[in-house]
Amino acid sequence: MTRRYLAFDIETCKIIPELVGELLNYRPLGISCVGALCADESNPRLFYSRDRNGSPSGKMQKTDIAEFIDFLLQRTNDGYTVLTFNGLGFDFDVLAEEFGRLDDCRRIALSHVDIMFHVFCAEGFPVRLDAAARAFGCGKSAGVDGALAPQLWRDGKHQQVLEYVAQDCRITLDVALRSENSRSFLWINKKGATSSLDLGRGWLTVKEAMALPLPDTSWMDNPQQRSKFTRWLG
Repeated sequence: MTRRYLAFDIETCKIIPELVGELLNYRPLGISCVGALCADESNPRLFYSRDRNGSPSGKMQKTDIAEFIDFLLQRTNDGYTVLTFNGLGFDFDVLAEEFGRLDDCRRIALSHVDIMFHVFCAEGFPVRLDAAARAFGCGKSAGVDGALAPQLWRDGKHQQVLEYVAQDCRITLDVALRSENSRSFLWINKKGATSSLDLGRGWLTVKEAMALPLPDTSWMDNPQQRSKFTRWLG
């Protein structure tokens, strides 16, 4: 039976003029906003902080991050399965750093479905959301890139960033459901061809994906380790 998913995505607010290496190397990154979309709802819920004038503030405050974490906990208690694309190695890591409540973040993270982490555990390499979106015919938000979002937010183009994070939630949910229905995850590989991963068992939670046998990565020059995504769990 198909799960009732709740997809979410965060946008960070730290501006990095020339990104070299991993984004998390520049932490703390801060959070500008969060989008969350339940599979049985039409409109994403958007979380961000406001300044004294009621305008979106530059960075989410702890009280508003707490509201979002409580929202995830309530929805999981209601029977939803949290869904992300690289949420284990990024979104939950940043949430835990920005607010704490490591036990809550760890519990939700282990029980949630991270599409990218499942693919990584099975194949030995990560896949980008846009590569999956192109394979399934899903579109990204026009004129916005995740790397540009912090500057757009600082420039006051809040609605553009909010639409972007909402669209990422829609695409993540769409990819998950299409893959689950067809029992196959698709992505456009570096050669421009369509690759696939069998999903006979459906999507695995992070805890289930961690139990998969290590794939053969002997053909890679510098294979990534699972610990890259899990080390924050402790």
